[in-house]
Amino acid sequence: MSTHLLLFGNVNFNNSINEIKHKLGWELNFFNFSDLSQKIPENIAVVIVEGCLLRNKEILNFIEKIDHKPVLILHTPTSLNINYFKNNLALPTSLFDLKNKIIKVISSYSFKLNSTIMINKYFLDKNQKKLIKNNISVSLTEREVKLIELFFNEKKSLTKNYILKKIWNYSDNADTHTVETHIYRLRKKIYTKFNDEKFILNLDKGYVI
Repeated sequence: MSTHLLLFGNVNFNNSINEIKHKLGWELNFFNFSDLSQKIPENIAVVIVEGCLLRNKEILNFIEKIDHKPVLILHTPTSLNINYFKNNLALPTSLFDLKNKIIKVISSYSFKLNSTIMINKYFLDKNQKKLIKNNISVSLTEREVKLIELFFNEKKSLTKNYILKKIWNYSDNADTHTVETHIYRLRKKIYTKFNDEKFILNLDKGYVI
């Protein structure tokens, strides 16, 4: 399957990348930035943006909101708002460096995708052990990450004994206060940071997210 790149730039920028596409070995798609109502195709691996376009606040806001695809900014020293984006590469650059940067961005995004779970309006970053919402995050323990992931995977009410078996490998007659204590602390963290009392609910049949 071909790797598809989406170019978000002026005519000269797009033409320059298009001239070396056979050396990149990937498929190129072009985004008409005059129509920001367009949706980014699902087959796109990386969105490549010409840095000078970030001077336009409307375009900058649009690019900032792209969270379902990795974004790479190709910029000159005079480009603005580069610090908003961790993935950027200064121009001029070599074909070797450009290709390696794109591969690195794809790999990094794939790793992040595999280590991130979306739960309601939150993101659980298993790698960084953080629960994130609207760019606000709370740090979690390894056990808390496993608890949230268990609730997400099961998608049903879980009893204290079931949680003990899955998270602590305890027998049926183990002390269920262990579960209550950990969930209490986790709820307190989430309420303190996000003012959310309903992230974990305690129903008749057990706990659920």
